[in-house]
Amino acid sequence: MKTQYFTATTIDGYIADESNSLDWLFEVDDKAGENPFAPFFEGVGAFAMGATTYEWVLAHEKALEHPSSWLEPYGDTPAWIFTHRELPVIPGANLHFVRGDVRPVHAEMVSAAAGKNIWLVGGGELVAQFADQGLLDEVILGVAPVTLGAGAPVLPRRITSSRYTLTSTRQLGQFAYLTYDVHPPA
Repeated sequence: MKTQYFTATTIDGYIADESNSLDWLFEVDDKAGENPFAPFFEGVGAFAMGATTYEWVLAHEKALEHPSSWLEPYGDTPAWIFTHRELPVIPGANLHFVRGDVRPVHAEMVSAAAGKNIWLVGGGELVAQFADQGLLDEVILGVAPVTLGAGAPVLPRRITSSRYTLTSTRQLGQFAYLTYDVHPPA
């Protein structure tokens, strides 16, 4: 069982632009014909995201009007949404709205995942909180040939190379996938 951060990023290290838009990602010509997300998600037993990421799904996938846009990719896999405000619930989705310390939530997720992996969807600040507590085991970055110059960083923390070990590289179309093991803080 691993706690994994699997995300797309630009060459200059952003996961969203200054308006929290992911339009840059969908503009990348991906002729690989192979989607790495489906096999990745087969190993996921629980996942977490921040409120901004959840709101992006609500707005861009129209998940409230079309719950299938959530249910088809994620099924009944439990999701924890970190938020400080009330958010609408996607009908039929297995959602847990939480706030505060990531440690007790991570323990709940481990229990719910029943031996499968935990996926930290994002954003970067939420993932950084897991990393700060030594609860991040692996980072998988799909690097796209795009630069934004500003926006939401992949992981807004100083984490030195002594905490990372590169375990694989792979090219799929225009994306370079980099996988790193993450070691706990000293």
